[in-house]
Formats: sequence, structure tokens, C-alpha cells
Amino acid sequence: MREPSGGQALTVGVVAARSGRLANLGDPLAFAVSLLEPELTRIRNGSREYPVRLVSRDSRSTADGARQAVRELVRDEGARIVLTLAGTEVLPAAADACEEAGVPCVSSTFPWQVYYYGRGARESTPFRWTYHFCWGLDDIAGVFADLWEQAGGSGRPVGCLWNDGPQGTWSRHAERGFAPAARARGHRLVDPAGYTEPAADLSGHVRAFAEADADIVTSAATARDLALFRALAAGHGGTPRLITCSRWLAYPPSTTGGGGRPAQADVATLVYWTPAHPYRSSLDGMTAAELAGAYEQATGRQWLQPLGLAYALFEVAAHALRTAADPTDPAAVAAAVGRTRLETVAGPLDWTAGPVPNVATVRLAGGQWQQGARHDYELAVVSNRHVEGLPVDADLVPLR
Repeated sequence: MREPSGGQALTVGVVAARSGRLANLGDPLAFAVSLLEPELTRIRNGSREYPVRLVSRDSRSTADGARQAVRELVRDEGARIVLTLAGTEVLPAAADACEEAGVPCVSSTFPWQVYYYGRGARESTPFRWTYHFCWGLDDIAGVFADLWEQAGGSGRPVGCLWNDGPQGTWSRHAERGFAPAARARGHRLVDPAGYTEPAADLSGHVRAFAEADADIVTSAATARDLALFRALAAGHGGTPRLITCSRWLAYPPSTTGGGGRPAQADVATLVYWTPAHPYRSSLDGMTAAELAGAYEQATGRQWLQPLGLAYALFEVAAHALRTAADPTDPAAVAAAVGRTRLETVAGPLDWTAGPVPNVATVRLAGGQWQQGARHDYELAVVSNRHVEGLPVDADLVPLR
């Protein structure tokens, strides 16, 4: 192992959207950096201690911006590992740039099948440098099926509000998507032709669902398109009993044009992290509740689901740098990520267990955005079958 020379630092690079249309998605990572930068200043690896730097670059909410951010972090800052999350186009671009540059990358908040197969990996030909932790499309389908059945939808048709982009394409995938897992639970999916975002008219979907008597709808729509669908359905007297949506629902609801109730109000979604999750940080013992409280105190804003995953990215990076055979060698750091088994503030992460190389999974519960006591809308946990120790704090309610 090379001796650290002249105060040689181990640089942890961070790619986060701080400008452009995804800027809000970068808030959890930016907060994690601000919280950890004064604390995560040194790492001990065996008998040696190394200074640590956290350095961020703005992805500018674009794939090109993400690639440029990685290049700058590696070329100009000497990043030993790169962290990122969020963005259908941005996250894969950052990961691909790390794969090309030969630097380890850890990412999250992107269904693992899309991350893995969508970027061209196979079980026999995994990635060398890039690692990910998240839930799968099949996990989402399992949680949503729990909610449909909880709402009295066992064996009932379910309308699919899916676009013609990556979200819809992967949801429909015959082998690795949401659809086969939902059908395996006995649900018949009503899937009209995918729409192009932003949607101009979703009345065809409203009619198709009405004709099929599908009063439960599942979606991966943006808040804007969800608002359009709900308005059209209400205008035709076809308000669904329940909508489950897997996209944009990690953030507290907000109105989408014209005021009124938020598009996400009473919509059910996946729950991957809350202050009530029974998890602690491997860095400092901080609980999920303490992390959420720190965010709300520092920002004056409501806690966010991706906050736990953003913080856990740094836990994984620190663990890899501590346990790598040589923390200054990118290949050794990548190998350390690949053998990581770690209890984090986002839950247990285990890259040795699969489901495929390069991927660790995150457990999911079911939730619903309901009117709250502290905030206008709060994410209530309504189904906890897959997360031990997470309390259910509300009943599932029908759409209003």
C-alpha cells in the first residue's frame, strides 16, 4: 500500500442537480454534504489515516452536465469515488461516465432493473466500476398490489397510466418490468397506448378505464400529467377509488397550476424511508428521526424520502474507503463496494446478496399522501408487510 504523502486526501465526488428542472431533486444530496462535510474529515484504513474531502459538481439536470461533472471530479479533483442519485437520464449518464473513467460510483433512487439492464449489463457481464442500491420494479408491483387488495381490488382490473418513455417502457417489460409481477398477483392490467410527456390529452385513458370498469389506476406520471388525468376523470364522473403512483411522489405534494388540491393528494405510493424507519447511520449512530429533524431545522422545509438514501451514499463510500486494500486505488475501492454488507440509515445494504452483481436492494412499504397535522400533506404508512419494525400510522383512504 502506498503511504499517504503530503496530506494526500481521499476525495469523495458528488454529482447533484443544483440548477435546471431537477434542482429540487438535488436538495437531499446537498444537505447530506453540508451535514457531513465538517464531520467526515478523516478516514482510518487499517493503521493509516487519510484526510477526506467532499467535492460537489452540478449536473445542471442534463445528461451532458452529469458527464461533465464526473469528468471534472475525476480530472480536476482526483475523486476516488463518485456519488449520485435521481434523474431518469442524469443518473445513468453519471454512472456511465464513471464506468468509462474507471472510477467507482455508487448511486440510488432508480429501479435497479432500469439501472442494470437498461445500461447494458447482464449477470454474466456486470459493470466493473458502478454500483447501485434501490428497489426493483417487481418490488413496486408487490407493494402496489398490497394496496390494491387492501382497497378491495383483489382480481379487479387496474388501469395503467404509463407514458411512452423509459418509465412506461420498463413498466411494461415482459420479463423484468412491473407488469409481469402485477399479473402474477392475479391482476388484469388495462394498458392503453402510452402517451408522450407532457401529456396533451388523456381522455382516451379515462374512457378505456371506464369501459373496463377499472376504478383502480396505477401510474408513473409526473405531477402535471397526474393532475390532468384526475381533472379529466372527475369531469367524466369516473374518479378512481385509488391511484398508486411511483414517480414524483417522494416529495411533499404541491399544487400544479390553477391552485386547488395538489395532484398527489390522497395518491398512494411507495415508501422507502421515513423518520419512523428503525434505522441508524453507520457513521455516527444518527437515527432516521434525527436526520429528518436536522433537515427540517436547517431548511425550514418538510423532510424528504430521498434524504435517507442520500445520507447512506456517504456511509457506503466511507465504508469502502475504510475497508479497501488500498483506498487510493480505484480498483480496490470498487472491489470494497462490491463486498459491502452494511447497516445504514436507509436500512441494511448487501451487495453480496444480489439480486444481480453491482446491486443491493432497499425494502419498500406502502404509503399515501394524506392531510396532516404538522404539514398540509404528510406521507402516511398504510402497509408495512415488507419492512420489519416500521409502524402503520393510518388507514388507506379512497380518493376524494
